[in-house]
Amino acid sequence: MARDTVYKAQDPGEPFRFNAEVAAVFPDMLRRSIPGYEASLEAIGSLAARYVRAGTRCYDLGCSLGAASLAMRQGIRTADCRIVAVDNAPAMIERCRSIVRDECRREPDGAAIDLVEGDILDTELSNASMVVLNYTLQFLPLAQRDTMIRRIFDGLNDAGVLVLSEKVVDPDPAMESLLVDLHHEHKRRNDYSALEISRKRAALENVLVPETVGQHRDRLLRAGFSSAAVWLRYFNFVSIIAIR
Repeated sequence: MARDTVYKAQDPGEPFRFNAEVAAVFPDMLRRSIPGYEASLEAIGSLAARYVRAGTRCYDLGCSLGAASLAMRQGIRTADCRIVAVDNAPAMIERCRSIVRDECRREPDGAAIDLVEGDILDTELSNASMVVLNYTLQFLPLAQRDTMIRRIFDGLNDAGVLVLSEKVVDPDPAMESLLVDLHHEHKRRNDYSALEISRKRAALENVLVPETVGQHRDRLLRAGFSSAAVWLRYFNFVSIIAIR
């Protein structure tokens, strides 16, 4: 696994991009930056075993290097199911294609994964039993998020599941300050320097726009989901399950 050193030398004024430099170190970046990330992938596999139905599709929207797609593939216990993995970053899709190809060679009997380079807002969603938005919605403009969630709801079959993982903000300023400090301490314990932490935070400003858990839940319920609940939280990172 290549070591993430992007923000040791990155221009402090450069906004965060999912380019080739990030793609090359992305697994290490996620592991060291997002507390609870590996647990979320394990749970995605468990949810796939429970919710994915024969003859349906699963979608990984904003798939990056395909970790959630592979977690679903490992969990699926039924035949005749395809996973559609979508990302608009060419560097991510290119590297994802290699990772998925290697995994499918090792485990040829699993569900097929179709990789699509494109905008998730333009992706046709239909006959879905499971959709994953793993730290993806936060990168969409606020004005487009309701539309995205409604399109997912419309594309899901009855009793289908959406897994939504996001960085969030707390409505209590004191608690939000504590959670940010704890997250930065998590990064320091994973050998990021104060300079790297500061530079990445600046690079993500106005690129990643977090919301509160309440805002996410309200959006899901407005779209028509019958229930939505946080099933995993670690500091200011959460995963939410929503059932159609």
